Amino acid sequence: MNFLALEGPPATFEAARVLILPIPLESTVSWGGGTADGPRAIIAASQHVELFDHEHDGEPAREYGVHTLPELGLSDDPAVAIAEIAAAVAAAAADGRLVVALGGEHTISAGVNHGLLEALGGPLSVVQLDAHSDLRASYEGTPYSHACVARRILEDPRVEQVLQLGVRSVDAEEVAFARASDGRVRTWYAEAIHEGGWREEFVARVRGRRVHLTIDVDGLDPAIVPATGTPEPDGLSWREALEIVATTAAEGSIVGIDCVELAPQPGLHHADFAVAKLLYKTITHALNGG
Repeated sequence: MNFLALEGPPATFEAARVLILPIPLESTVSWGGGTADGPRAIIAASQHVELFDHEHDGEPAREYGVHTLPELGLSDDPAVAIAEIAAAVAAAAADGRLVVALGGEHTISAGVNHGLLEALGGPLSVVQLDAHSDLRASYEGTPYSHACVARRILEDPRVEQVLQLGVRSVDAEEVAFARASDGRVRTWYAEAIHEGGWREEFVARVRGRRVHLTIDVDGLDPAIVPATGTPEPDGLSWREALEIVATTAAEGSIVGIDCVELAPQPGLHHADFAVAKLLYKTITHALNGG
């Protein structure tokens, strides 16, 4: 199945400006499971998303084209899996097309980031929508846990900053690391987003930057996406999430996207649909500059 059920010339590998890469990695889940089923659920739900977008007064997907690549098979070793993801992303992004990786757990974002850096070089900024900072050195015995992905990304000096928005749950170790990062980590807690106190500094930080956008679906409020392993109350609203995405696209240049941590559950298919629609809007913003 192709993302958005797009068919014909715009869906061919040769013509599409967007490549969807399903990555069903689930190796370090620490609470609710099911993220391995996330990519298929997103693609299935996208079949029911209307292509007409009133903001753009047309069907943007038919203009830029979307092609879904085969699901990526991965090693059981998360360190090896990250390298495999990086190689696949680098190959897909080599000719300048927008790669959209569908997880799977948040660990995939380290591989996506490495692949983008290999294909495009640095510097690169990361914009992270998330309920959690994911800045731990190690978690449950592994440095490759989903709870460590932002820390792993920051190990590459070509990553100039990680901008986190919507965070509601952190560990003291993560707070200390962010404070000692000399500005490479900036966290806006959900309260700051709700109050509107994020925009001015965020715009200044992202303006003119190339951006890897990583969307952990638990960044949104559980009323919108309840089907995730570690839900947190008081998350981003639909409009807040889209405002962050549109602002990123307008002020910076989104060069890669991943969306992670959907854990589809029976009876909660509205979560799958919300994520699929969010991705369509995000891709359109990325390719249209906001």
